[in-house]
Amino acid sequence: MRAGLILALALLAGCGTKPAADGALPANFALNSTTITLPAEPVTLPADAEAVSLNCTACHSGEMILAQPPLSAEKWQAEIDKMRGVFKASIDPAQDPKLIAELIALQTTAPVPR
Repeated sequence: MRAGLILALALLAGCGTKPAADGALPANFALNSTTITLPAEPVTLPADAEAVSLNCTACHSGEMILAQPPLSAEKWQAEIDKMRGVFKASIDPAQDPKLIAELIALQTTAPVPR
């Protein structure tokens, strides 16, 4: 929480500078590029889990997907419906059968180290 507050204050610190009446930016205004290094994904999904990779990994890590308890096809369908309805996941309903088959296959798949 404290780090988020510090970041928010740092971002807002530059907001006090107003552009000139003609809309020009102040002479001391500058944008700086920066890079960050994200941690490596500890596991990857198998290549034959294409529908899961395309539909699920925008929000869920491979590690999290592989850690799910075994579910029946009906329960996976309910989970997909929940993701689509509650969380507004843009999962094409035509992909449901393939997605469910892949999720069930992943229930017995060991994580693939990166």
